[in-house]
Amino acid sequence: MPHRSILAVVLWMSGALFSFSATAIAVRALASTFSIFEMLAVRNAAGVLILLVLALLKPELRSGLKPRRFPLHLARNVLHFLGTDGWAFGLTLLPLATVFAIEFTTPAWVALLAIPLLKERMTRGRLVAIVLGFIGILVILRPGLETLQPASFLMLGVAFSFALVAIMTKRLTMTESTFSILFFMNLLQLPMNLAGVSRAFWLDVQPSHVLALVGISVGGLLSHYCLTNAYRRGDATMVVPLDFMRIPLIAFVGWQFYGEPLDPYVFLGSGIIIMGLLYSLHREAKSA
Repeated sequence: MPHRSILAVVLWMSGALFSFSATAIAVRALASTFSIFEMLAVRNAAGVLILLVLALLKPELRSGLKPRRFPLHLARNVLHFLGTDGWAFGLTLLPLATVFAIEFTTPAWVALLAIPLLKERMTRGRLVAIVLGFIGILVILRPGLETLQPASFLMLGVAFSFALVAIMTKRLTMTESTFSILFFMNLLQLPMNLAGVSRAFWLDVQPSHVLALVGISVGGLLSHYCLTNAYRRGDATMVVPLDFMRIPLIAFVGWQFYGEPLDPYVFLGSGIIIMGLLYSLHREAKSA
């Protein structure tokens, strides 16, 4: 990869990190009033509306409204629907840092799946980043009886589904625009989430909910916009380890907003993760 592409991946992933964190805060803020399906239906509806307005203003985007690979879009979004709803539900059951840490078993699955499915190479730098990332997660979680609960196993399932989504996203970027991937993500998942809605939930919206609703709508759209562009600029086995940076960031958010204790093991594990990440980036830049 050229040095400029590596920098682009880092910048796009930085945007994704902050957007995912904003979405997590919004889910926590709305969880006492709205169900997971209701919150994500709002996000999908807002995404479809925003993207249609962009297509109206920019004619060059309109070609993205016609997918070239609809079966792959559909398969990706069924998996993403299951993973996203499981992730949002996990946010209401576990500490934020724990949710994000378990989710980051994803790179191990991506690394294994990317070799046969994407024909990517497993370089030494990427292998080190993944191994140290997994070790860092074990340090953070300190596996024991307290982590062996249904919510933890739910998040492991979420991690595997997100790995498959990452592989499919990389495949889609070969032929589909970022606009098209985002549009069909929201369009296909909107009826899936509405199927789980059983009331006129929009009547319960109060002025105090507006900021969180904006956060879940805009944050959700921007996170996937940034993530998709990161996959477009770099290999999946490079993009996903960068996502490890979400762990220390969300640990700080949980402490600052919800009084969740700053577990020293979270920072120790995150330090191990970051070491692997920096080594991987150094190897990528050196080989470029």
